[in-house]
Amino acid sequence: MLDRLRGEVHRTLRQLAGSGLVAGTSGNVSGREGDYVVIKPSGVDYQSLTPEDLVVVNLSGQPIEGTLKPSVDTGAHLRIYHAVPGVGGVVHTHSTCATVFAVLGRPVPVYLTETADLFGGPIPVSSYIPPADERIGVEFAARASSGRYRALLMRHHGVFTAAPSAREALAAALVVEHAAQISLWAQQLGDPAEIPPEEVERLHRKYMTEYGQKPD
Repeated sequence: MLDRLRGEVHRTLRQLAGSGLVAGTSGNVSGREGDYVVIKPSGVDYQSLTPEDLVVVNLSGQPIEGTLKPSVDTGAHLRIYHAVPGVGGVVHTHSTCATVFAVLGRPVPVYLTETADLFGGPIPVSSYIPPADERIGVEFAARASSGRYRALLMRHHGVFTAAPSAREALAAALVVEHAAQISLWAQQLGDPAEIPPEEVERLHRKYMTEYGQKPD
C-alpha cells in the first residue's frame, strides 16, 4: 500500500539523517496521499529504517499498516494536514542554529533573499508547547509562514516545515537552518539590516511564479 509515498518518505528520511538537521533518532518526516499518511516510526535509528518499517495511518490517526509505533509527533502532523491546504509533506528537525532562535524566542530575520523567496517573511516562533503535543500542529497552522513553503520555530524545541511534498518540506528545513546560521554570524559581526517588506513580497511573488520549470 502506498509504495510510491513510502519510497519518497524513506528517501527523505535518509537525506534528513545525512543533513545535520537531526541527532540520534530525533526528528521525523511524513507524507500524505489522499486520506492516508506515511510517517517515521518512533525512536527507530535512521540507518536501519526500511520503507516497510514506515507506518501508515489515516487522517484520524488510526494505524492502517505497519507493526511499529508511529512517531510521537503523529498528532501534530495530522493537525497540519487537516488545517493547511495543499500540504503533502511535513518535516520536523532539531537543527542547531534554528533551535538557538527557538530557545531565544526570536524569529529568524529576513536577511537573505532565499528566506524571502521561500517564506515571504521572517520565520516565526511559537509559544511553548510540550514535545509530542498535537497542539504543535494547531499552532503551526495558525502562526507558520504562509504560502507553498511553511515553517515555524517551536519554542525550546526545534523546527517544523510543511510543503506540497516531503522532499520539498526537507528543502524548506534546510533553508531555515541556513538562514538561521547566516543570521547568527551576521549579528555577531555587526548590525545587519533586514530586506524591506515590499522587496520581500516582490521576491517571494517572483520566486513562486517564475522559479524552476513550469508546465506549458
